[in-house]
Amino acid sequence: MEYGFDNQKYLKIQSDHIKQRISTFGDKLYMEFGGKLFDDYHASRVLPGFEPDSKLKMLMNLKDDAEIIIVISAVDIEKNKIRSDLGITYDVDVLRLRDEFMERGLSVNSVVITHFNGQGSAEAYRKRLEGMGITVYYHHTIEGYPNNVALIDSDEGFGKNDYVITTKPLVVVTAPGPGSGKMAVCLSQLYQENKRGIKAGYAKFETFPIWNLPLTHPLNMAYEAATADLDDVNMVDPFHLEAYGEVAVNYNRDVEIFPVMNALFDDIYGSAPYKSPTDMGVNMIGYCISNDDVCREASLQEIIRRYYTALCNFAEGKATEAEVNKIALLMKRAKITTADRKCTVAAQERLDKSGLPSAAIELSDGTILTGETSSLLGPCSALLLNTLKHYAGIAHNVKLIPQQMIAPIQKTKVTYLHGHNPRLHTDEVLVAISMMSLIDENCKLALDQLPKLRGAQVHSTVMLSEVDRKTFSKLGIGLTCDPVRKVKDLQTKSVGVTVDTD
Repeated sequence: MEYGFDNQKYLKIQSDHIKQRISTFGDKLYMEFGGKLFDDYHASRVLPGFEPDSKLKMLMNLKDDAEIIIVISAVDIEKNKIRSDLGITYDVDVLRLRDEFMERGLSVNSVVITHFNGQGSAEAYRKRLEGMGITVYYHHTIEGYPNNVALIDSDEGFGKNDYVITTKPLVVVTAPGPGSGKMAVCLSQLYQENKRGIKAGYAKFETFPIWNLPLTHPLNMAYEAATADLDDVNMVDPFHLEAYGEVAVNYNRDVEIFPVMNALFDDIYGSAPYKSPTDMGVNMIGYCISNDDVCREASLQEIIRRYYTALCNFAEGKATEAEVNKIALLMKRAKITTADRKCTVAAQERLDKSGLPSAAIELSDGTILTGETSSLLGPCSALLLNTLKHYAGIAHNVKLIPQQMIAPIQKTKVTYLHGHNPRLHTDEVLVAISMMSLIDENCKLALDQLPKLRGAQVHSTVMLSEVDRKTFSKLGIGLTCDPVRKVKDLQTKSVGVTVDTD
């Protein structure tokens, strides 16, 4: 993989900048961490060279002075919202995050359930957490938020929220995903701290959008694609432009909330320390891009992947047509189509030739391999075997898994487990190869090639099962699928929107 981002430079200058910001406030600093503290795979995809746990590494340097609040929205609990990169719900991810932080010696203060309006699922979740010894607070929805400043900045607004008791000078506020209410928690705490005579400050650590890159830079457009379900919009920060005469990129929710920030800071300090939403941020990531061309191409590819994800989610009733159309518009602005994803083109060509569900992979060196469905294997299972044999130098006609071994697996799946698909999934193929590796040198050699798949790109002409999607995710493979459920759908690909493969 060709890198476009200097991670070591980033760790140094970003850490220094955060320490400087902490020193500018009095008793306490609430720092909202946008995106993900670790497992930030979006950043690592669009900024090749960025390590997914970079932000966590910086926080480790401050762990003696820091504690963490994890935020989750009652709305997301109610909807069973899923973190797409890991395939787990937000409520489960809260527990995963807490365990990960604590294993690294970081102090986790509590969980705050935001947007609470008496939802039964949120109340049940609170009881579950409290049964595990976890402190839980409620923050409520405020009518007219964020524009009704008079109500928000009052005992009937933030004053109604539970006060989160903290003990350390740096309070990191994070969440499983965007839209959880992290900023509102920080603002509510500023209000509550001020009532108690504690001088507290606020800063925002947000990786995207990158404030010192143009609106139309692919990195910023890829962020819009990633948050299409939230209807976030990148925009020029009007407050920054007015205060400094400089163009800086922010996004609509930060711009909308800034008047509230000013009003709160006026109450707390007598005057606001920030002149713009961009001033609130501490993001230095734009200064660490070492190869802009590499990051641009990676971002364009991410937009295409997000488009396919939205199409499949729409086909399954998990997304709106507006989300699909928004990403399609971003693709037009970026002057790209699905044909710019090489494995998509190769999979379609294999489908056109065979008439069977097909898949293709683009390896890190640009090599393209394909596979198609059979009575024994699904298209991606066949593709996985082809790829491992390619890396291991094993002839294509060599069968790694004997047919007599596949037959009893299929019988168990259909006869005893009452499955409808007898073909082996990707995880079943890997298990079979693992067993064969005890007696077959080719299988052992093939297994040794698995680490080489990280970073490869795969496209399937049919939607895959959750099992297959998770397998590719664990292997570090970027996966896209046509929004097609069944073989008979292959001729039309009709899910209510047009799939552009020109």
